[in-house]
Amino acid sequence: MAYTSTTIGYNITMSPSKATYNRSWEAPAEGVVISYYNSLFVVGCNIDVYMFGDNMTDLIGSCMSMCTDDRATMERANVGGYCSGIGCCYINLPRGRDQPTFMIYLVRHNSTREEQDKALSKVKIFLSVNYNFGVSDLYASWVNTSNMYANGTSIFQIAITDQPNCERARRKKDSYACNDESNCSDLSLPSARGYYCFCPNNRQGNPYVVNGCTPAYNSRPKENCTRLCGNMSIPFPFGIEEGCYANDYFRLNCTPNDVTILDRRYAQYRVTRISLDDGSLAVSNMLNDTSSNNMERIVNTNYGGTYGFGDYYESTVDGIFDFSQEAEMIIKWVVANLTCQQATQNNACISHNSNCKDVTRGKTHYGYLCKCKDGFHGNPYLPNNCTACSRGKVYDPTKQKCAISTKEHNLILGIVIGVACGLGSITVALGAIILTGKWKKGIRKRIRRAYFKKNQGLLLVQLISNESTTNKTKIFSLEELEEATNNFDATRVLGCGGHGTVYKGILSDQRVVAIKKSKVVEQIEIDQFINEVAILSQIIHRNVVKLFGCCLEDEVPLLVYEFISNGTLYDLLHTDTMEKCLLSWDDRVRIAMEAAGALSYLHSAAAIPIFHRDVKSSNILMDDNFTAKVSDFGASRSISLDETHVVTIVQGTFGYLDPEYYHTGELTEKSDVYSFGVILVELLTRKKPIFINDVGAKQSLTHYFIEGLHEGSLMEILDSQVVEEADQEEINDIASLTEACLRAKGGQRPTMKELEMRLQFLRTNMLRKTQNLPKNDEEIEPLMCSNAAQLTSRGVSGYSLEHEFGSSIYLPR
Repeated sequence: MAYTSTTIGYNITMSPSKATYNRSWEAPAEGVVISYYNSLFVVGCNIDVYMFGDNMTDLIGSCMSMCTDDRATMERANVGGYCSGIGCCYINLPRGRDQPTFMIYLVRHNSTREEQDKALSKVKIFLSVNYNFGVSDLYASWVNTSNMYANGTSIFQIAITDQPNCERARRKKDSYACNDESNCSDLSLPSARGYYCFCPNNRQGNPYVVNGCTPAYNSRPKENCTRLCGNMSIPFPFGIEEGCYANDYFRLNCTPNDVTILDRRYAQYRVTRISLDDGSLAVSNMLNDTSSNNMERIVNTNYGGTYGFGDYYESTVDGIFDFSQEAEMIIKWVVANLTCQQATQNNACISHNSNCKDVTRGKTHYGYLCKCKDGFHGNPYLPNNCTACSRGKVYDPTKQKCAISTKEHNLILGIVIGVACGLGSITVALGAIILTGKWKKGIRKRIRRAYFKKNQGLLLVQLISNESTTNKTKIFSLEELEEATNNFDATRVLGCGGHGTVYKGILSDQRVVAIKKSKVVEQIEIDQFINEVAILSQIIHRNVVKLFGCCLEDEVPLLVYEFISNGTLYDLLHTDTMEKCLLSWDDRVRIAMEAAGALSYLHSAAAIPIFHRDVKSSNILMDDNFTAKVSDFGASRSISLDETHVVTIVQGTFGYLDPEYYHTGELTEKSDVYSFGVILVELLTRKKPIFINDVGAKQSLTHYFIEGLHEGSLMEILDSQVVEEADQEEINDIASLTEACLRAKGGQRPTMKELEMRLQFLRTNMLRKTQNLPKNDEEIEPLMCSNAAQLTSRGVSGYSLEHEFGSSIYLPR
């Protein structure tokens, strides 16, 4: 059947005195009928509309158009051109009914004169297949009838009427209108005679001319087609450009604001998703529809054949369309109303690895779709477009792309969850460790502050506050000393004794130091510690060990001394006595002179006189040049200038202790003189202060020396090296000086200043005898068995940095 379109419309001026109006239309010729695709629209106020067939008993449909005084309400009711019954109503021509004639009957409602004046004086009636006719615009310009008619056209069907039906027409070959490729159909109206031709399912075009029915499906779209409208993909067979879609039914429109529109004669739909896998379109924002009656629309006719879209329907209860909401619909589609067997003959599903699928609904066949085979994805309507997913992935039809399979996904999800849990646990653990560390660090800081206060830190700060910046004693933090000793590692231990441990340390400024850590934590020991620091911080003498600082943040205070590398005098005298060359006679006199000079400085030259109170050979250290360094001032006492003695608890080392001090408790400078005399005996005899005699009994070195001196057997008790190197005069001088130091009564002993001067005089005479007297102002260098290297080579006093001190009693306590 041929189709044509034109405009049918009426403009009726209504009179206040008249309530009803009639209009009618009749086909201009036999074989011309109005298609059921048309709808009758009436624009006006407060009227009822009735549409009849060829007589008043054949009611096709009716509608009512009402108006309100509120213009905004009127415009909102007709947003998008939807004729809602406010100012406009419409009647659909029933499906399957081609209408050769119709009648319109209008009835105006009763109203007041004011309402009539305000209401529309004209009623517009037109037949159209385009819903988007702009009711609001029409309402604003009632008298402009050209606007109304230009917005829509009416569809007319035209039949061949020279024969009553197809059967009679086929008998007359000369006048048969259909070509060889088309099909014939009788006119559907019982009262009409004639027939019409249409192209079959797989073809389109003009069925009345030779070769007029051409293939309806374009399987080869042009290249470089636009496949996006905004963010939405437009896959073939759909398209938005000429030559990019399979046929007109798959044509979509992309608006300037990137909205995809499916424009059918019956309505316009906003497309939100296109699925090739299940043959569906998701649409929303339905702009127009043919009716609001209960229905299920099937759109699969091509004016005379089924093609294009199969069925589409809205997923609402009872299939009712609610045009007041943006209800989402799912429109089903098929490629063509062909079976897969028929479609295969027409090169359907041209991609490799694709299959054809028949689409049925119940027992009704609606057409076919193409799908990629299992394990493949892509577009089955394009050549070689169905490809396999990568390993571990399968095609997800909902996402229309390859995705991880459920099994792989669960495995990966498990791994991810496991890793996440593991990382979470690690994070929590690390957080806990960090917080615990901070908490412990805070506790340590509080404990260290408490120790600092307990160890008289504030008092010590006051005691050393008056020192010059150059020689100022530093108060170290425990953290600094832990870093310097590798956290007091056992490999850094230089010596251990009953009073504590000495460690070798390296400060941040690369100075090598000896750090003494005492075991005793009695308060008296802490007081001695503070006393020693206070004393040493005031002393600057080349023969007194230098104190760098202390630490008060530990349970036991720590002292930081300059590092003395060659041990103690005690070691040189009493270690490896089998070695022949240990200390020359000149070395012994020099060391005695240097120690006497240091003690003399403490007694008479220091700002406040200081009594050492524990002078012994293990407290005289030897530096790199074997220079004597007096150390260990923990038991020392300072006295005012107007005092001659102090009464204290007796302290000292047995064998060196002054007998007078021991019995009276009165400490004087002569107590240090007595202890120094014991050291002189050690230098002469190389015996310990308490030694084992020939009969295996313990004996005091002091008594042994005095007894030998009085009995005239001095030379027999002296060290053989002294006898070999010293002359009798030198031995007699030293022995005389030693005897004076060891007198029972302190008042009869010489002072340390006198001892220093007599030793200097003795050594000067020794140098003159050997013609080694230095020039004026030239320092006398020590001679030890020829040189320090010789001692080192013999393993006597060449200590490594790890063996500087034999035990903690050889360093300051």
